[in-house]
Amino acid sequence: MTLPDPARPKRPRRSFGLDLLGLLAWLALVFIVAGLGGWATSVSVGDWYPTLARPPLNPPDAVFGPVWSVLFGLMGLAAWHVWRRAGLTGAPVALGLFLAQLALNLGWSVLFFGLQRPDLALIEILILWPLILATLVAFWRIDRIAGVLLVPYLLWVAFAIYLNAGIVWLN
Repeated sequence: MTLPDPARPKRPRRSFGLDLLGLLAWLALVFIVAGLGGWATSVSVGDWYPTLARPPLNPPDAVFGPVWSVLFGLMGLAAWHVWRRAGLTGAPVALGLFLAQLALNLGWSVLFFGLQRPDLALIEILILWPLILATLVAFWRIDRIAGVLLVPYLLWVAFAIYLNAGIVWLN
């Protein structure tokens, strides 16, 4: 027999319907942010962005949409796992970090594409990455699956730092 880990909150009892509603709410939140970021991106992705010199290893433009869709889905699932395990009141720091990084994620699209300021976007993404890491660690402490679900996002944003820095350097 194993003893419960006091550091990890026990999952509150909820109905299937409430769990499903929670999942839909977290997914809706992240995809609303994704949609807003997509709108900010659409402002200049067709005319300004193609004129930029890009670093080696820059993927084809068609890769970004599917990758970000998967990453946003994973983010929503991760937040849902934490919410399911601890609830809003049981994980205020973890979910607060999640919301903060989500806002910065949107901010990057606004700075880079909306305002066409890769230099400011680079500064912002250098703040975003450690915030994602802090969110991942906070999620991991509550629900390991939630932490694992954020790993691809953390890695992709590290790659995005390389791409953003390369665009700043080359332009």
